[in-house]
Amino acid sequence: MQGITGAFGTYFTREMISYGTNIVAGITPGKGGAEVEGVPVYDTIKEAVLNHGAEATVTFVPAPWLKDAVFEAIDNGIRLIACVVEGVPVKDMMIVRKRLAESDTVMLGPNCPGVVSPGKALLGVMPREPYKPGKIGLMTRSGTFSYKVCDSLSKAGIGQSTAVGVGGDPVTGVTFIDILEMFEKDPDTEAMVLVGEIGGTGEENAAEYIKSHIKKPVVAIILGLTAPPGKPMGHAGAIATEGKGSYASKVHALESAGVPVAKTPGEVPLLLSEKLGHRG
Repeated sequence: MQGITGAFGTYFTREMISYGTNIVAGITPGKGGAEVEGVPVYDTIKEAVLNHGAEATVTFVPAPWLKDAVFEAIDNGIRLIACVVEGVPVKDMMIVRKRLAESDTVMLGPNCPGVVSPGKALLGVMPREPYKPGKIGLMTRSGTFSYKVCDSLSKAGIGQSTAVGVGGDPVTGVTFIDILEMFEKDPDTEAMVLVGEIGGTGEENAAEYIKSHIKKPVVAIILGLTAPPGKPMGHAGAIATEGKGSYASKVHALESAGVPVAKTPGEVPLLLSEKLGHRG
């Protein structure tokens, strides 16, 4: 846990531990030797890796220092970074993306809720209540709306293998395509739900990838049906410009790839059941 001694870091450390996540160390430079929720605090990730074999990190580091925190994680062999921080400069993330491409580290976010495998472990700020163990993989740009979708799935008796926050910023560590590829190879996932939103071309790119690479059933839901062009809707990356990143263009691309698009969270389990039924 990078930034474990801050208010958010402390609170979510407690939440993750209670869910069953194996939090072995916290990092706050200058506060090495302390403890938070029974977790030892170190000045560097190197110490956490050497003493505890840490493999993943959740970053609550303030945005101006996020780049350095990610570099430290990469340099010490951390395999997974869940970055929940908002407001990371786009220039910093472009540099981070280049470093990630040269490494074996996977980074979710920034501006993402994290990742949860229901009943196993949770990394990030996701609430525990919406999730139920199952076989559906979910990928999302929106944290809050994805909770609603998973709640609808769970209430319909459809559990999730893993729910992944890609991140709501314009430049993120992973894309929908990366997660689609992982879920396609995952033996514990039999179908997928893509939760997108207006802005950028991530959903359109995902649709093209689904056409040629994905065999498992996929359904989607897109936020921003009523959003006016040029106005950011919650996330820095959720802004549609004329002709690009609009609700209509994303729905058209996905439906052209054979991906049905729900209009409400309650429709998602219905469309998913239809897709799984048609597959036989």
